[in-house]
Amino acid sequence: MRQCVLLVSVLVVGVLLAPFAPQCHAQGWETLVAGVSSQLVSLWHQGELELMGHYCNFQVKPKIRRWQLYFVGSMWCPGWTNIRGSAQTRSRSGVVGKTTTDFVRKAFRAGLITQQDAQEWLDN
Repeated sequence: MRQCVLLVSVLVVGVLLAPFAPQCHAQGWETLVAGVSSQLVSLWHQGELELMGHYCNFQVKPKIRRWQLYFVGSMWCPGWTNIRGSAQTRSRSGVVGKTTTDFVRKAFRAGLITQQDAQEWLDN
């Protein structure tokens, strides 16, 4: 919820300030607002991956905590189990890996995969 408020606030300020820019710079403001908004939208990500023969979904969302950007990941495998893997990290590129690792550990504890399967996956 707070991330949406921040995103909306940034966009509203940009839109409100654009008319006050000198005419020759108005196009620059439009380009700036478009660029900033596309960067903000790209922070959210969702996709699908295959894990041990099962198709799984993942979702990554940004979170601001103590004025620092974090990424929260969630992973689930519909049709296989209702276990959800989750992780929070400052790394956008590493959050899916940590989320998947959490899912594999939970699946192992639930008896869905063997220790050998889990260890082989974690080693790779």
